[in-house]
Amino acid sequence: MKNNKSVIIWLLSGCFLVFVMVVVGGITRLTNSGLSMTDWHLVTDTLPPLTEVKWQEAFDRYKQFPEYQKINIHNDFTLSDYKFIYFWEWFHRFIGRIIGLVFIVPFFYFLAKKKIDKATLNKCFVLLGMGALQGFFGWFMVKSGLIDNPDVSHFRLSLHLTFAFLTFAYTLWVALDLIYPDRKEAIVPLQKIARFALVFLLLQIVYGGFVAGLNAGLIHNHWPMMSDGQFIHDSVFIEQKTLLLNLTEGKSGVQLVHRTLAYVVVGFILFLYFKSKKYQLSSQQQNGLNALVLIVFLQFTLGVFTLLYSVPLWLGLTHQIVAFFLLTAMTYTLHRLSK
Repeated sequence: MKNNKSVIIWLLSGCFLVFVMVVVGGITRLTNSGLSMTDWHLVTDTLPPLTEVKWQEAFDRYKQFPEYQKINIHNDFTLSDYKFIYFWEWFHRFIGRIIGLVFIVPFFYFLAKKKIDKATLNKCFVLLGMGALQGFFGWFMVKSGLIDNPDVSHFRLSLHLTFAFLTFAYTLWVALDLIYPDRKEAIVPLQKIARFALVFLLLQIVYGGFVAGLNAGLIHNHWPMMSDGQFIHDSVFIEQKTLLLNLTEGKSGVQLVHRTLAYVVVGFILFLYFKSKKYQLSSQQQNGLNALVLIVFLQFTLGVFTLLYSVPLWLGLTHQIVAFFLLTAMTYTLHRLSK
């Protein structure tokens, strides 16, 4: 670890910045700020408008798109309001640029100093590709809300969100490989359960994106029932033409899947925890499992209250932040059980 300390700090800094970017992305979504910047340039919009004339020009461009024409034109939407939503989208993109610089500049420095071994180098190339792809997914998402419908595609939003989580998890995994260079035999039964838990956690994150994109948390604000006396609301089966569309495009169906997956994720993590009692674990493995159980129950509780209170900004954001902590604990635990 001592020989790779600077590389580890670099990778963990990248993890932190991805975390910050997703938090700001959550604020951007929850404040309906994501469509405020109607074009994308790598250099020219690095800074926000610096004069009132430039602000007015940006506002006039925004007025040509569906969000203003179909929604905000009726809400007495002013230039001051526009500056607020513009800030969050600009800040989100600005952090993306910072992440690019934080990755690329030290990467070439470490490459020149031969501080990255071949295995880590290959992983860094994967990270470079993931970062570029994430930027594309961001614009691909925004573009879907600039044509006819003044809202982004929930599929594209979930793709953008989930890929950010995957980028974070993979960056953390690469850092953990350097932090713990000694390899020990994997605990295969626990490793398999942890992998299933991770798959369902990622599926839950996908559906969290669906819920956010469809504003599906604003309906059926009851728990454990979806409404009085109904565990599965009737609307789950009638919103769309087929059951598959109901469960991927219907608000009620998407919320039902998100609710159900929460039980599945908790169940897998508890199964993993109690199954681990049959094995002699290291302190790292045990600490990972303990953190996993504590965080999953915290996340479950936050999810319930976020639903009951119809997704207030602070609760929706906290729910997303703790999802990051849960993925962190899941990644760490799987790494320690595997290697």
